[in-house]
Amino acid sequence: MSDRKKLVALACAAAALAVLLVGWGLNSFIFRYALSRRLPRLLAMLLTGSAVACSTVVFQTITHNRILTPSIMGLDALYLFLQTAVVFAFGVQSAFVVNGLLSFLLSTGLMVGATLLIFGRLFRAQEGGRLFHLLLVGVILGTLLDSSASFMQMVIDPNEFQTVQNRMFASFNNIQVNVLVPGGIILLGAMAYIVRQVSVLDVLALGRDHAVSLGIPYEQATGKYLIAVAIMVAVATSLVGPITFLGLLVANLAREAMNTYEHRLVLPAAALMGIIALVGGQLVAEHVLSLATPISVIINFIGGVYFIGLLLRARTVH
Repeated sequence: MSDRKKLVALACAAAALAVLLVGWGLNSFIFRYALSRRLPRLLAMLLTGSAVACSTVVFQTITHNRILTPSIMGLDALYLFLQTAVVFAFGVQSAFVVNGLLSFLLSTGLMVGATLLIFGRLFRAQEGGRLFHLLLVGVILGTLLDSSASFMQMVIDPNEFQTVQNRMFASFNNIQVNVLVPGGIILLGAMAYIVRQVSVLDVLALGRDHAVSLGIPYEQATGKYLIAVAIMVAVATSLVGPITFLGLLVANLAREAMNTYEHRLVLPAAALMGIIALVGGQLVAEHVLSLATPISVIINFIGGVYFIGLLLRARTVH
């Protein structure tokens, strides 16, 4: 099967699951109310799945490593730390907690700023120990932020902890439209930039030396892509919460499914797989598990198993 036919098949599967999610159990009595709840949730899944998938593919390209994702670099831990710190410092009645739009803007801005501040210099060179330095900084940062968040969660009031706990797992059940609109605009802008520069990604995938010899300003290009990745991950995480292994899963499946390394085909394949994973996972969580298990747990379990498989496969190859 050609790559274009695979993309059509993925698009059809994503559309079918989307129709099933929106139309399940609809009748004339609940039609208007159900659509008012389900359509924003579906839009959040479309945006989040596409953003996480595209950001992971780009991140793996500029780091030249298929087992690295922005989530593994500690961005999820940073999100949880920020949510806990806001509740710890200001309480659950603070505008930073009650006002969804203000909370979204605060989380997104701080995550993007911290990412550029900490990892910006490390992306200037990707040779030798730089990549391991990047990974080490991410792991240490994630551990530090997790420990700090856990300490604050032990100290705060139990009622306030419930608010924090609700944000520890990705959820599509309470999507706020006033947050979805600006988040969607930001995500579409970042993805539009990547689509415009998609041919540059193909050159960057060849390595620094080849990219420079072909006239690509390597440091400038990787810096701009880092900004786009940071924005997409920050917005997606602020919208629905952390889903650690979603990007790793769909990015690698897309690379394996496509018969080419061209990003103009890999990126849409990954985005469609991300949408399928989220919509399909939500259907399973709602109608099979009766919402007893969050969708993030389902995806992280499957993605974690796949991640272990990638490590074992790489070990066998070497």
